[in-house]
Amino acid sequence: MNSTLSRIAQYWQNIQGVLFPWLEEEMDELTEKQQQLVTVLELIRVEEFIPDYRGLPWRPRKDRAAIARAFVAKVVYNLPTTTALLDRLASDANVRRICGWESRSDIPSESKFSRAFAEFAQTALPTRVHEALIARTQAERVVGHMSRDSTKIEARERPEKKAKAVKDKPKRKRGRPKKGEQRVKEPTRLERQQTMTLEHMLDDLPNGCDVGTKKNSKGYKETSIGYKLHLDVADGQIPISCILTSASLHDSQVALPLGEMTKERVSSLYDLMDSAYDCPIIREHSKSLGHVPIIDINPRRNKTLKEELEAEAKRLELLNFQMPEEQRYNERSTVERVNGRLKDEFGGRFVRVRGHAKVMAHLMFGILVLTVDQLMAFVT
Repeated sequence: MNSTLSRIAQYWQNIQGVLFPWLEEEMDELTEKQQQLVTVLELIRVEEFIPDYRGLPWRPRKDRAAIARAFVAKVVYNLPTTTALLDRLASDANVRRICGWESRSDIPSESKFSRAFAEFAQTALPTRVHEALIARTQAERVVGHMSRDSTKIEARERPEKKAKAVKDKPKRKRGRPKKGEQRVKEPTRLERQQTMTLEHMLDDLPNGCDVGTKKNSKGYKETSIGYKLHLDVADGQIPISCILTSASLHDSQVALPLGEMTKERVSSLYDLMDSAYDCPIIREHSKSLGHVPIIDINPRRNKTLKEELEAEAKRLELLNFQMPEEQRYNERSTVERVNGRLKDEFGGRFVRVRGHAKVMAHLMFGILVLTVDQLMAFVT
């Protein structure tokens, strides 16, 4: 971690000691938000991930790098719409010049912003930039706790219609099987994932907009239309891996692909998950990666187990003693804080695009800025 911190500190020294003074000579004095925007753009270098179209026979796509930087500015200022972003670019000369346009007349139209965003979504631009940022800043780090959870993402689109069941499929006979009869049980998604590659696991997950239902902290059911964002978050509230699925998909179905994706990016010790992930397959998979799973036990309909857990909790409270696993499990609040900050500060509540690819791109721009913000918190 020391080498990671020293590298980030060096970035910050160059930005603070060289870049900020140079920019303030070229333009007006930078505000705190403008300094944050410059810092994010300097660390992620989004323009390096956009293809160079010069020299190709067709008409070159201009302003793509500047538009990408503008979408980062939209997240930094937590603007709800592209129209609000264009107003900011027109009224704030510093932000406009930081993004790459000298005058108001150089700013592209809203329709061009929309076409460029569609390209960024199709090529998964913010996802690739985030992956490169994690590789550059976290690859040498050994993460103590990796916290896993999901959060609902409300969308402004109609839920997809579910495919009807195949009529040709023979119905299973009710009751017990006859003597000598063997019934083949179809494997669950978790069972199938045990023998699948990461790419196949991701392809197998449903990712269309649909209706999701979940009980809140008070036990009442809440229904939402949209998606569900699954996150693996390292200590320090740094998002490592992200997967966007349909809102109705259970959290446990994404545990294995998230674990495989995170394993390729960082080394970690403990996997922290709530009771939604309480499954032998998930525990064994975590152990196979060399991790220690700490998962809240879900008694489900086992009344005896539920009573035992409640009695054990009372005994520990009486002794004023907390198990080491419980102390580590408390670190899982990092992923909940990331979910809250993504929605409150980095555009997670302002999803105005439709379709899985565009919604994922919108959220990943927010994850990018949030990641840089947390990285800079180590050194500032």
